[in-house]
Amino acid sequence: MGNNRVIVGCQWGDEGKGKIADLLASDADIIVRFQGGANAGHTVIVGDTKYILHLIPSGIIHPDKVCYIGNGVVLDPVACKEELDFLVGQGVDYHGRLFISPAANLVLPYHKLIEAVEEEKRGAAWIDTTKRGIGPAYVDKVARHGIRMIDLFAPDRLKKRLDFQRQIKSRYLEGSADERADLDRTYETLLGLADLFRPMVVDVSYRLHQAYREGKTILYEGAQGTMLDVDLGTYPYVTSSNTTVGGVLTGLGIGVRMIDEVVGVVKAYTTRVGAGWFPTELVSDIGDRMRDRGAEYGAATGRPRRCGWLDLVTLRHAVRINGVDSIAVTKLDVLDEFAEIKVCVAYELDGQRLGQVPLDLAALGHAKPVYEVLPGWQRDTSGVTSFDSLPEKARTYLKFMADDLAVGICMVSTGARRNETIMV
Repeated sequence: MGNNRVIVGCQWGDEGKGKIADLLASDADIIVRFQGGANAGHTVIVGDTKYILHLIPSGIIHPDKVCYIGNGVVLDPVACKEELDFLVGQGVDYHGRLFISPAANLVLPYHKLIEAVEEEKRGAAWIDTTKRGIGPAYVDKVARHGIRMIDLFAPDRLKKRLDFQRQIKSRYLEGSADERADLDRTYETLLGLADLFRPMVVDVSYRLHQAYREGKTILYEGAQGTMLDVDLGTYPYVTSSNTTVGGVLTGLGIGVRMIDEVVGVVKAYTTRVGAGWFPTELVSDIGDRMRDRGAEYGAATGRPRRCGWLDLVTLRHAVRINGVDSIAVTKLDVLDEFAEIKVCVAYELDGQRLGQVPLDLAALGHAKPVYEVLPGWQRDTSGVTSFDSLPEKARTYLKFMADDLAVGICMVSTGARRNETIMV
């Protein structure tokens, strides 16, 4: 396996990237977040302690690792402070180990207000976002009037930029009794946070290039999943950033030579949060059992996840556009009790059989999944740490997946804890 690895989700997020990042961090010197914001929720369980990290890379839990947040991330400074306080309360010292790009745009209270208003206006066409202000923050970034981390240290400039926001967002802010519309309060809050973040702000791109030249090993940790990519996912039911491997380059300011391997994280079945097309969704007792067994509730929001059978069609799409070298399969143990397990191998769409996602992804709304049925193993695999100790039918299921995608399997997770893992 290569030295510098990218972790990407191959489905609609919630694949278990937090655990995989935590495990792979042990072989890395540096762990980096390159996109997304506090709408992510990466869960790591160490012993009896559960860490839910929304902005800070999972590697921060390892005391000897250095972590960076890149310019491609939209950072909520208040949420970040809360996360830092949580880590300190758990005995994790981040000082001198966590650094942030000065070019990271900020998610501010008015972004959350705007998102709530716009979601309500969409009516039946709502996207069902996390309401964390991520989309409006990326809109400001692309419109070239976002507020960046570096602006915290220039009070006069920060004040002018907030005054400009007051003008261009008057239809949301003027006359609103919502405290999130109070830009004077936001200004004071940001000034109060400046000293906390000042020692963390460095040129992340330059630091990563230096580390690369010194032979350091870098792990790039993505958030959300391929099918939520703003360009290549199920638009418009997507997030507002590039969740695929291209987001690493633009979100950190690095070149392709600084990536050696792409690890795709794949849940052994499929889940999705929020609105949008989901061909293999099970609105049935089976889907409910998956949700209960897998504790399928969002780490960032607590929302129940929609559940369904594994979809190889969308996975082929994810493997292709990310250039996935190997996959880490998570939550295999959730399927232990099922007598038979279905796998979607194609879609039936307007009388045609498709083995790849259609050009018009909106067609997924009426695509009928074509299934192959595999026998379930109906044996407890939780906590298994050896591939040979898995039931034969579980091994067959994994081989079926890997053969179809033409990739190797580097890891199989059989539980939430670090040690409940098969390293292949």
